[in-house]
Amino acid sequence: MGTRVKVLNVFKALHRTRLDVFRDDNRALTAARLKINEEFKKNKNEASEENINKMIKIGSDVEAVLRQTVVQMEHVGENKLLLRPRESLLLENVPYCDQPRKKKS
Repeated sequence: MGTRVKVLNVFKALHRTRLDVFRDDNRALTAARLKINEEFKKNKNEASEENINKMIKIGSDVEAVLRQTVVQMEHVGENKLLLRPRESLLLENVPYCDQPRKKKS
């Protein structure tokens, strides 16, 4: 795959992740869009293949961090926050057991 295609794929992935992670938060959506566009424009004229590949790796890592670790919270009152996790962050719960299970030999 060509370098230009890889760069465009990372750019699109970052924007798709931004839309998912910051859904219903216009201020965060705008700030993330401006930052993504600013960083890509700033490095638009980079010619070094090695530097471009490093930046592609950084962009992919940033996209993964956003997708896997960022959660939304909303102020619902004084000293109260409402957590709004995305479906992709929810895992299967294992029931808690007060009595540890004995190992069978």
